[in-house]
Amino acid sequence: MANYTERQVGSKLADILSDHAQVLSIALFFVLCILFFGAMTTTFLTTGNLLNVIRQAAPILIVAVAMTLVITTAGIDLSVGSMVALINALAAIVMAAGLGWPVTVLLMLLAGALIGGAQGWFISYQGIPAFIVTLAGLSILRGVALFMTEGYSIPIRDVAGFFWLGRGEIAGFPVPALIAILIAILGFVVMLRTQYGRQVIAVGSNMEAARRVGMPARRVLASVYVVSGISCAVAGMLIAARLGSGSSNAAQGFELQVIAAVVLGGTSLMGGKASMLGTVLGTMTIAVIGNGLILMHISPFFTQIVTGTIILVAIWMNTKLFDRNWRFTRRKAA
Repeated sequence: MANYTERQVGSKLADILSDHAQVLSIALFFVLCILFFGAMTTTFLTTGNLLNVIRQAAPILIVAVAMTLVITTAGIDLSVGSMVALINALAAIVMAAGLGWPVTVLLMLLAGALIGGAQGWFISYQGIPAFIVTLAGLSILRGVALFMTEGYSIPIRDVAGFFWLGRGEIAGFPVPALIAILIAILGFVVMLRTQYGRQVIAVGSNMEAARRVGMPARRVLASVYVVSGISCAVAGMLIAARLGSGSSNAAQGFELQVIAAVVLGGTSLMGGKASMLGTVLGTMTIAVIGNGLILMHISPFFTQIVTGTIILVAIWMNTKLFDRNWRFTRRKAA
């Protein structure tokens, strides 16, 4: 009887470890990064630097939450960096023309939703692969931003309320980070507790099967790109508020950081599997790596090589070492 109970406990533990292997592995990797950079530099673990890491990671986390939905449907959105830049520049232009910042915020959110909706329509209702549509969007949206600004930064002056969104603090905690945390919590609830979240997973697992059981599969697929557009609008405005200007050159390489954060967190590129907690950990891991390498005075040209290598190794550990280990644990428990 005792042996049977032990086997039951071992089997349940193995199931838990197997189900959460990737999240546990990225959590371990995140802790190791913190310990490493904390040991290598004297300033990494200071309160000011940690708050700065969280503030800078906020736009990436906001878009990564939406990208988790997109990738869960087996899609991809390569246009997020360009969309952030477009909203960033457009917000500065609109406010420079004299429009109040609350109205500007609403208009930018609407613009993000419309751009995302347009891309979602081509992907869902016209059957064009998401890679192609968003790759075109990457070029078109950045080009529009460059055309509007002529390559120059547009300063934002005397808009204290707007600046507070990017620079303000509540009880010593950065406002952008609080916004990102709220959005991450919302994403977590949507994926785990709502019918919409279950539909997103179903569409990513098998869109045709989801359609045949009566789900509005095409509408769900299009909607995740609307969500992505809105998240880009929020991120673009937060960057503009923090820097006090809008630029068509903002968010260069942003899409790669966002996609890496989501995949690093355990969301499958093949669709049907998502982890919002993993996305948060993946985002913070990338932010910690970038900040730590800068504090170690490593060349910014070399930083990209190191970051890419670390991400590749971490994902390899997720998909090979940890999964293999958990499978062995489950066989042993059985």
